[in-house]
Amino acid sequence: MTKSPIKLPPPVFDDPRHHIRLYHGDSLELLALLPESSVDLIFADPPYFLSNGGITCHAGKMVSVNKGAWDKSQGPAANHEFNRSWLAACQRILKPNGSLWVSGTAHVIHSVGFAMQQLGFKLLNDISWVKPNPPPNLSCRYFTHATETIIWAARDKKSRHTFNYKLMKETNRGKQMKSVWEISPRERQSPDWRLRHQGCGDIPVKHPTQKPLALIERILLASSNEGDLVLDPFSGSGTTALAALRLRREAIALELSYEYLALTLQRLTQDLIRVELSLTTIQFSLDLFPDPMDRSCSGRLPRRAPFSSKPSANPAAMSANLKLVQQECRFHFIGRQNRTVIFSVQAPTLDDALQQFRNSGHSPNDALFIIKTETQIFLA
Repeated sequence: MTKSPIKLPPPVFDDPRHHIRLYHGDSLELLALLPESSVDLIFADPPYFLSNGGITCHAGKMVSVNKGAWDKSQGPAANHEFNRSWLAACQRILKPNGSLWVSGTAHVIHSVGFAMQQLGFKLLNDISWVKPNPPPNLSCRYFTHATETIIWAARDKKSRHTFNYKLMKETNRGKQMKSVWEISPRERQSPDWRLRHQGCGDIPVKHPTQKPLALIERILLASSNEGDLVLDPFSGSGTTALAALRLRREAIALELSYEYLALTLQRLTQDLIRVELSLTTIQFSLDLFPDPMDRSCSGRLPRRAPFSSKPSANPAAMSANLKLVQQECRFHFIGRQNRTVIFSVQAPTLDDALQQFRNSGHSPNDALFIIKTETQIFLA
């Protein structure tokens, strides 16, 4: 009698249409349950082991560097063994031509690079990401830490990794993109950047090691294609899943903290709001983009399966088990000229939203009309 394969636990969030799944649990345990050679691209932002009781500067104040028990060093040998373990697990689930990106400071990145060499990864590039606003060095005994290193590696020496060279060159105004990355003011003012980062209303989040959305988007654009499966084993606030959603990639995110999973859900559900407009009709959809594998819409909203009308045996008992983790009211301003969302803001009232619209540099005449959405997120 053959043994049944061990399966992943049910995801805490599953969007089959956009192929986004979030799992709660220990990364090593969950990685061991994923199928071999099933993932196209992995982005990992592992613990840096910096929580040592020191202090740093944040928003002009001295604050502790301690992020939690997950970030405490267990010593060089134990830290390196941890890096070898999760990297080996990632290597197992990567497709033959898949690749892996890992970010880190000097406290962890050298161990990561050595572990990759031990495991037989093919090292492709080490990217220096320039931070726009690094915290000052309070001790005045070191240079200010203004960069992080991101190692890009293929699964093994035989891998023929994806690299969208032409796209990266076009993004860099016709020049080969170098391995020093900085999101320039010019890039932030481009129509494409405004559409993704202002019109869609990205929100401020509270994760101590969060990476900019534009950085992860560049990684996905450089080394994956639409429809590819992207995995983040240390998901945090869900930036990788959000970037995958916006760029029409599939995504699996693993996270140990319920708090950060709730934060990820807040960001994803906000981004799933999209208004589709024409001169004669107004249609509402929860799809940021059509499914990359579904080409049957032809400009019309797809027919959706109806919700079950079967009453619950005990609705009150079901609702009592749900925890409200996020509630917000947002206003979406539709442009008079281009009929798209030109400004999106979270505000308690319409008057507050109008004031923020004006403060952003818009004129009241810029908007054709305003759509109000109310969102509640429950954790089962």
